[in-house]
Amino acid sequence: MTTDTAAASTVQPPPEVFNIAQHLLAVNTGRAAKAAFVDDTGTLTYGALDERVRRLAAGLRALGLRREERVLLLMQDTNDWPVAFLGAIYAGVVPVAVNTLLTADDYAYMLENSRAQAVLVSGALLPALNAALTKSDHEVAKVIVARPVAPLHPAESEFEAFLQAHAPLARPAATGRDDPAFWLYSSGSTGRPKGTVHSHANPYWTCELYAKGVLQLREDDVCFSAAKLFFAYGLGNGLTFPMSVGATTLLMAERPTPDATFKRWLGEVGAVKPTVFFGAPTGFAGMLASPQLPARSQVAMRLVSSAGEALPADIGERFQRHYGVDIVDGIGSTEMLHIFLSNQPGRVRYGTTGWPVPGDGGPVPDGEPGDLYIHGPSAAMMYWGNRQKTRETFQGGWTKSGDKYVKNADGTYTYSGRSDDMLKVSGIYVSPFEVEATLVQHPAVLEAAVIGVPDAEGLTKTKAFVVLKAGSSATDAELKAFVKDKLAPYKYPRQIAFVDELPKTATGKIQRFKLRELESRA
Repeated sequence: MTTDTAAASTVQPPPEVFNIAQHLLAVNTGRAAKAAFVDDTGTLTYGALDERVRRLAAGLRALGLRREERVLLLMQDTNDWPVAFLGAIYAGVVPVAVNTLLTADDYAYMLENSRAQAVLVSGALLPALNAALTKSDHEVAKVIVARPVAPLHPAESEFEAFLQAHAPLARPAATGRDDPAFWLYSSGSTGRPKGTVHSHANPYWTCELYAKGVLQLREDDVCFSAAKLFFAYGLGNGLTFPMSVGATTLLMAERPTPDATFKRWLGEVGAVKPTVFFGAPTGFAGMLASPQLPARSQVAMRLVSSAGEALPADIGERFQRHYGVDIVDGIGSTEMLHIFLSNQPGRVRYGTTGWPVPGDGGPVPDGEPGDLYIHGPSAAMMYWGNRQKTRETFQGGWTKSGDKYVKNADGTYTYSGRSDDMLKVSGIYVSPFEVEATLVQHPAVLEAAVIGVPDAEGLTKTKAFVVLKAGSSATDAELKAFVKDKLAPYKYPRQIAFVDELPKTATGKIQRFKLRELESRA
């Protein structure tokens, strides 16, 4: 099954000599006084952003960093993050943006794998970095600390002082559109994370094809993303997308809990209310279950996006009833940089992931599950130092998603699970997601995950792990009957385990493989 973003041919490509940081600054030269980013401590205008980006670029050059050498970017979502990211790219240096929720062992691996020459780090994350530096065979020569929370070591530089010590770099590095611009680490269910290398042109394409072409973001928008900037989804939502149209971004350093999100929806940070919110299904479920959910009249959202995992129809429908705004669900990946299959504003089909962005469906007959491949201009260049995985994922002009989908008669696609999560029960394929999406429609269920387990005869049967809402109750028999009533009888979970929480990745995706490991040890 394929989706082909063929309509990219109608968008003018960037020139051969192209620097994405310079491009995003250039499209906002007439907005110097406008707020580009707002965080918990203040506002950064487009004019100040331009100057600070170029100061950081000059500072990295002064350290002796050369074109395409890497710097690790381990920072919370504050106004310093876009300065660090764009400043490195402006200098022709490659920022490696990493998850702030990982362990010192993870960072040690990334330091060695990327051969980072310097690190840009938030003060609150410095202890984890120092632990990683101690245990790794790294090449880091300089650590620059933003918003330190303790006195710095003489070998460490404070971010603000580092900026002020250098005059703004006059010209960007003369990078090419196909040159490496930045890395994001793609986490898998097994093995080490993979350094996913993106070119300068890739974010340009996601802005043109999705931010403008599908979401139709506007200059007067205030964008707020629960997904952090170190995620591919968050990087578009909170940096490249709004900058591409001259909008304002509200950044949040803390975890995206319901209360923290509501605080910003209500305009209690920076005196701005988001008009565009980017979330994920797990977050929407938690917010809808919260007694503190703001009223429709209290928020200013005109557009709401979801990605990270497929959105259960029930969550989208309940959100729409409450706020009068649809959740535009889509699927993207680190490898494709952002969303490539999506519903559209004013054209939402709940229970599906929508239509290709933009493009055409492929050769699998309607109604049959198939492996999803994507063809589009924003595909990553490679996994750094991992030829085998690169060849498995990037096949000619196509990128293997690892997802199973069913193509519907109306051209939409319905998620059936990861390729390695599909179950065959009584000789028939069962989508874990379909069963999970049905379980969460029960008023007592907050979350659910479904895996296959062998019965006494060694045949695969479905088992559901269920998290109930606070103060709610439900029985095993009640939930089984609920699923039987809504799906084909063979799909109901033969076993149900009630748990306090589900294992998840840092992005909030359910890790079914951990549930399978737990079962294998039982």
